[in-house]
Amino acid sequence: MNAGTLHMDRVVPPTADRLPMRQKVGFGLGAFLDMWGHWLYPSLAFQVFNIFLGVAPGLISTVQMVKIFIDAGSDAVFGWISDNTRTRFGRRRPFILVGGVLAGIGLPLMFAVGKGWTEMQYFIFMLVSMVIYVPIMSCFNMPWVSLGSEMTPDYHERTTVMAIRNAIQKLPELSMFFAAQFTTLAIFNDASGKPDILRGAQTYCAILGAIMVAVSIAIFLLVRERYYEKLVSRTQTHIPFADTLWRTLRCKPFRHVLLMALAYGIGTAMVSALGYYATIYYVCQGDVVQGAKWNTAMGLAGMAFGFAGIPFFTWIARKHGKRAGLATVLVLAMCAFIGDWWLYDPARPYLQLFACGFVAFTGAGFWTLYGATIGDVVDYDEAQTGQRREGSFSACQSWITKVGIALGVGASGWILQFTGFDAKQAIQTPEAIFWIRLLLSGIPVIGLVLALIAILRFPLTEARMLQIRGQLESTRGTV
Repeated sequence: MNAGTLHMDRVVPPTADRLPMRQKVGFGLGAFLDMWGHWLYPSLAFQVFNIFLGVAPGLISTVQMVKIFIDAGSDAVFGWISDNTRTRFGRRRPFILVGGVLAGIGLPLMFAVGKGWTEMQYFIFMLVSMVIYVPIMSCFNMPWVSLGSEMTPDYHERTTVMAIRNAIQKLPELSMFFAAQFTTLAIFNDASGKPDILRGAQTYCAILGAIMVAVSIAIFLLVRERYYEKLVSRTQTHIPFADTLWRTLRCKPFRHVLLMALAYGIGTAMVSALGYYATIYYVCQGDVVQGAKWNTAMGLAGMAFGFAGIPFFTWIARKHGKRAGLATVLVLAMCAFIGDWWLYDPARPYLQLFACGFVAFTGAGFWTLYGATIGDVVDYDEAQTGQRREGSFSACQSWITKVGIALGVGASGWILQFTGFDAKQAIQTPEAIFWIRLLLSGIPVIGLVLALIAILRFPLTEARMLQIRGQLESTRGTV
């Protein structure tokens, strides 16, 4: 077995398993498109369409729910297509280039609306723009996510790849927090001196869209497809579209990981809007500009805590395995959300920095280890089926988790309305504030408990993965 030099106490992978830093960084740059293409619009939608243009929050969250349903379907298609593509540039890189460039061009067009439209006109525009933009993002995202699972065969090097990706991701995350403040800059004030949030959003998205185009080209030039060049292009047969969902779901370890991600995603998505509203209407007493400044500061705190979370949870995973690392993440995340009840405090607004920071600390660990675990699941599946189906697994987990998250996001606006929130009032009632705070702390904990139960039953330990790698390399050779 070529992996015979691997031992349970080994931390540094052998030279053949290690990736050049340029490839790790090249892959990590995809986080710019992943964050901005998927999450910038939802982060600004309530700011622009609800607070500035007056669209009901329930309509906005309904659009977000529809968006994720479309996203789930288009992800399945592009995951399957990229698994079966054969070109001299690989099966992932051409889609990364084309999809990324188009996504960057299309981002500012998501806010290409005028002032004074009716509520229904805004609603229709949001729906139509989603139908066009979402498949473009899938064209980039599914091949890119799939590539992350096939860059190296080493158990720990996969964690390193995801750690670098998530470290790079802190930069686009920071720009997400700055987005709200950017839209309220004085240079965008209207004739009456009030912030023109719509114009600010259009400008910001145009800047970030240009960066997305440049990053897409850089990824195409920097990364390589290890499994495609050494295995897939020579031996792998066509994968039926039905396998993208049904055969993939029959993989038992995958179901455990999927249930964990689903519970985590739904629990946090259901309160996705509440943190922003708690800052503005509870801590800042309805001052949107002041709230946007705190939102930026919370972004800085989140970036710092997130950076700290990546090496911390990577260290736990190296010492005790990814399953133990993920369990630790989920327990600490429960503590973080419970703490939000005390950390959003008008008398001590600086405590918000810790509220955002603790959630970012655990979130960085979750997505680092979750991404690394998918590569292990693909190895297990190859041992069972003889095929490398990174695209199928990426598409399936995207399809299922995004449907779940769609329900959570779709519920978020209605949850906000349930609290009694009224966008026409600068000062909210005590009852509305109470429910915003309670639900912000309580709902995610339920999802995190379910996620913890799922990951504790995950069977692919480091020892088991060493056995699987030996089995694979004894039959089809090394990659």
